[in-house]
Amino acid sequence: MLVGPVFTREVTTTPRSWRLYFSRALYVAALFGLVLTAWLILIGAQPVRSLDDLARFGAVAFALVAPVQLAVAMGFAALLTAAAVAQEKDRKTLDLLLMTNLNNSELVLGKLLASMLQVIVFVTAGIPLLMLLVLLGGVSYGQVARVVGVTACAAIAAGSLGSTIALWREKTFQTLAATTLTLVIWLLLGEAVGAGLLGEELAGRSATLWADAVSPLRAILAAAEPVYDARTPWPVLGAAGTAPGVFMVGAATLAVLLNLISIARVRVWNPSRELRPQSPDQQQQAVGHQAPRVLRVPGAAAAAPAGGSVATAASGDEPATAAVVGVARGQAAHVHADPAKTRRVWDNPILWREICTWAYGKKIIFIRLMYLAIGLACGAAALGWIGQPQSRAAALDADGFLEALIPLGVLGLVLVNALAVTSLTNERDGRALDLLLVTDLSPKEIIFGKLGGVFYNSKEMILLPLGVGAALWYRGDLSGENFLFLAIGLLTLTAFAAMLGIHSGMIYANSRTAVGVSLGTVLFLLLGIAVCMRIMLAFQTSFQNQFHPFAAFVFGGAVGLYVALGARRESPAIAWASGLAPIATFYSITAVLTGKFGAAFLVTVGVYGFATAAMLVPAIAEFDVTTGRTTAHDL
Repeated sequence: MLVGPVFTREVTTTPRSWRLYFSRALYVAALFGLVLTAWLILIGAQPVRSLDDLARFGAVAFALVAPVQLAVAMGFAALLTAAAVAQEKDRKTLDLLLMTNLNNSELVLGKLLASMLQVIVFVTAGIPLLMLLVLLGGVSYGQVARVVGVTACAAIAAGSLGSTIALWREKTFQTLAATTLTLVIWLLLGEAVGAGLLGEELAGRSATLWADAVSPLRAILAAAEPVYDARTPWPVLGAAGTAPGVFMVGAATLAVLLNLISIARVRVWNPSRELRPQSPDQQQQAVGHQAPRVLRVPGAAAAAPAGGSVATAASGDEPATAAVVGVARGQAAHVHADPAKTRRVWDNPILWREICTWAYGKKIIFIRLMYLAIGLACGAAALGWIGQPQSRAAALDADGFLEALIPLGVLGLVLVNALAVTSLTNERDGRALDLLLVTDLSPKEIIFGKLGGVFYNSKEMILLPLGVGAALWYRGDLSGENFLFLAIGLLTLTAFAAMLGIHSGMIYANSRTAVGVSLGTVLFLLLGIAVCMRIMLAFQTSFQNQFHPFAAFVFGGAVGLYVALGARRESPAIAWASGLAPIATFYSITAVLTGKFGAAFLVTVGVYGFATAAMLVPAIAEFDVTTGRTTAHDL
């Protein structure tokens, strides 16, 4: 049965759904649309008169497609495997698998490959398109083989990382955040090696070569370049000491080591500590330190003091079933013998639980420290870069501060979105959402309580990029006006990312689907911005006149946003936001590249602020119907 019944079931059932074929065709169509967009920009800028021009375009298009495919493969391999295993743990179905006669390797490898099946299909489906680029000239079959090899090895390593962390950690957000931060550290490590922090040469090889062998991004760019050394024994794969070959060996080795660790420890890490039987002494100690939980029920007599009543929530790494705790109004029903060990709950018990308890586990501190370390490294690099004696225009052209702010901002948005979507999916999987729905908590209390908790628990991800921007403004490398644009724009995008997570967690009952749609939407928006900017800079023409070639991408992005956000719950506001967001994003990119920062700020804040409101208003107004508290017929 291949690698076990888990993977066999996935291979058997997945082809039965039309979504597999549709997503595969859509992925290839998107890559082809990327090549077509670059072609339209090229012929609009200059005529193609010779085979040499065609070959140069083929090389440029190949260099554009390869990093995009790598980003999609690595991102989705890591997040899908992490989300799949985390969902099994949240629903307690992983414990059922552990009680079967599946051995550790069948469980770990089967779940890994089953989660990565979609990614494997995507990478395989993209090979024919890469082969077609060879017909244009400028690209060899060896380059295609190296790019596919680097992409496959990087995806397997990223998926193994996500699977290992998910089997190790308990909370879904901890899993997603730790996986994302580890991938970023992997990329930053390559940049640090390339910058010569470990020396100009290592083992007789240049730092640049070692950086290409460490960083997935640098490895894919090196793999896309032609190899002219005829003495290479394996010129197709570049395995004789070249950077792509070393990277493939290293990534494959990393994947093997991670899976060996998972196979050896899966039954040690699981079931979690909360489900393991405790000794009488441990149970007595736990009871002695546990404060009373109180549930607010509709129709209870008023017996609480003004300004909140006595209650408590989970402490430590207690599951999300303690989400419904506290009494803001109504009668307090104590379930603990010691009434002295109580805490006063705010008027919004959801917000109180998110802020005043370890709702996402104590290991979230480790996530914050990892992000702070990344932020300090990026900030130091940016300040050192811009600190060189040069004019502000030269610093802007060198993109010194952007090299720090962009990674920090992008990483912060991804983590905020992951925290927001898991704040609801955890409640649903832990059956705590059902408890919320039988209380008299209003939709406003639940939604704003969750949003407030997301902003509070991700405050480092929000404030650190603003702190780096403030430092650059204080040094004079960023004008006060541009810093204001940056701060308000970043806060608007953060609110959009948080509300997107809440919205996805509400409308999708399946946690894996909700996480995939939410994070996928954010990643595709950010990846689309990066691709547009790369194409525009690769073909130096008038940025304002490039809307026609990008029209297909704008239309496709609008349709994709509407399908992800509004297809399950029709909303004219979401339809308008889905249509305006891609156009506004394209205009903002062109405005930034032409130095019109004020116009980019106004468009970004206006459109994404409207999109946030378009998701927020239905989330509150239609909360009871969306969550199943009541039906549309009852209304």
